[in-house]
Amino acid sequence: MIIARSPLRISLGGGGTDLPSYYEKFGGFLIAAAIDRYVYITLHETFVSDLIVKYSELERVVEAAQLKHPIIREAFALLDMKGGSLELTSMADIPSGTGLGSSGSFTTALLKALHAHKKNLVHPADLAAQACDIELNRLKEPIGKQDQYIAAFGGLTCFNFLADGKVEAWPLKVSDETRDNLEDNLLLFFTGYSRSASAILKEQDTKSKSDDKSMIENLHFVKDLGLQSKVALESGNLHEFARLMDIHWQRKKQRSGGMSNPKINEWYDLAMASGALGGKLIGAGGGGFLMFYAEDKAKLRHAMRQNGLKEVRFRFDFEGTKLVTS
Repeated sequence: MIIARSPLRISLGGGGTDLPSYYEKFGGFLIAAAIDRYVYITLHETFVSDLIVKYSELERVVEAAQLKHPIIREAFALLDMKGGSLELTSMADIPSGTGLGSSGSFTTALLKALHAHKKNLVHPADLAAQACDIELNRLKEPIGKQDQYIAAFGGLTCFNFLADGKVEAWPLKVSDETRDNLEDNLLLFFTGYSRSASAILKEQDTKSKSDDKSMIENLHFVKDLGLQSKVALESGNLHEFARLMDIHWQRKKQRSGGMSNPKINEWYDLAMASGALGGKLIGAGGGGFLMFYAEDKAKLRHAMRQNGLKEVRFRFDFEGTKLVTS
């Protein structure tokens, strides 16, 4: 039995600049953090010749090329695997479509399990690049690269997305005290809305490709906020980081009419009036999780709970995509 897991993630600055339609012209930068909520892939050999795949559906096929699930089908193709006499199952701590990068985590965990089955060692950078190849190149999804890379690397990590497609990754240089305070004071609340990241990001992707002035200026501004957030975090100024989160969210909402809705705006305003120093909606937008930085956590938790929002508590993950057992 092979079990692989990949962490989900939160974005700490610069989100949206990891799409090829932007970074191929201007270069992208962002900071992301892996969290201890995971996507799991199990893989084991069976005594039947078919490939059995279990996710939200059940598929049983003669070979992987016949699968309906696009990511699993392409992962087998990438590694030149037919898939016979195997059973593959996926599970997740948090549902997909909630803004925590589940698709990238799913793909990296899947590839890690398949590599383990083939007895391959794979570096996190190669694992992330293969996951991006599947989602961006083979499946033509209008998404970015941060989810695959932060899932593969883990930790609190900075990424440069270069115009030639290369990605530079290095740890955010924060003190232990700053890291602990950040971990303690970031709170996640589920809005109850799920959405497709591809649908939300398609508008950004289309406008970036057509050199839409307002979109390009918005992403330039957000990239600069990401760089400012790096300075704030590395200097231990978490109040400034929280202030930048709020500015980021106000600017992010201008990218698309589907980025927020009146209810999300209402909850955000309530949080800011109930102890939050800054916050934003995690992921592409349209739903998922609201994240806030708050030192008066009890007041914020009470306000959110009274309005029906469920909190998901987390710690940072520093292991990235890994084999749990093989």
